[in-house]
Amino acid sequence: MTKKMSVSNTKVLKAIDLFAGIGGIRRGFQNVFKKNIEFVFSSEIDQNAQKTYKLNYNETPHGDITKIDEKEIPPHDIILAGFPCQAFSVAGYRKGFEDTRGTLFFDILRIAKYHKPKIIFLENVKGFVGHDKGKTFKVVQQKLQELGYTVYYKVLNSKDYNIPQNRERIYIVAFLGSVKDFSFPEPKTPINTIKDLLEEEVDEKFYYNNKPLYDRIKDDIKSSDTMYQWRRQYVRENKNNLCPTLTANMGTGGHNVPIIKDKKGIRKLTPTECIRFQGFDESFKFPKDLALSHQYKQAGNSVTVTVIEEIAKCIKDVL
Repeated sequence: MTKKMSVSNTKVLKAIDLFAGIGGIRRGFQNVFKKNIEFVFSSEIDQNAQKTYKLNYNETPHGDITKIDEKEIPPHDIILAGFPCQAFSVAGYRKGFEDTRGTLFFDILRIAKYHKPKIIFLENVKGFVGHDKGKTFKVVQQKLQELGYTVYYKVLNSKDYNIPQNRERIYIVAFLGSVKDFSFPEPKTPINTIKDLLEEEVDEKFYYNNKPLYDRIKDDIKSSDTMYQWRRQYVRENKNNLCPTLTANMGTGGHNVPIIKDKKGIRKLTPTECIRFQGFDESFKFPKDLALSHQYKQAGNSVTVTVIEEIAKCIKDVL
């Protein structure tokens, strides 16, 4: 018989943050569990993301998780891991576990096998579910179940949790033992609109006015009530009044950076605005010397904090 999980609400849960990026998943859990969660370990291979993480959480993450022995990681109750999604993304080659980045799931697994945390929280792109006709996801499910976990999963869209960004991601919550009363959060009535998350004063460097690209896009960007996207060869209008999915390559030549028209002209979103469209609050900061390209990349690689918060609340209810 599987032993039921039992965790007191008053207990301080110890957590680790893997593939931490700029700490979006950590932030969501901290906002919900507050003093009842303590982070004892973090790992992030990107040195620029490490700097941003250090600035915001006063902690420099360890590097490459594949080179860290699970026995050296402190005991913990929760694993948080937004493991790399390029191997499963529609935008990539979709090699899945054939791709080195795809096998990083097994690093999560070896850590979980050794420490047996009570909860494993995973996030990935929507395409992860259907990759290789669903076989890849079945492997993940099966491996977690073999370790004694009850696995729940669901694809959620950021637009349903008061963030006007069209961003579908799969969220996986695995509980050690049997848990029957967990459910993912229901969609909420949106409050924020695109304009609510825009900065009032924006530096001229973000505007396309009098720049080479301006003549190519000015006739296609007519409304100030929606958002557009420059797709290298053409402008795409987002008619649903949502920000398109923010991507990690936004900083590479302006490709995919959402574009708006305001009273001063046509411009791309600023990194601060991108972070707002990921649900981060105003306390979040980028290092002052961090290149804009890295700021855009980090925003696009992150998660929507408000979605993480809603799931964390559901987990807390079970505990």
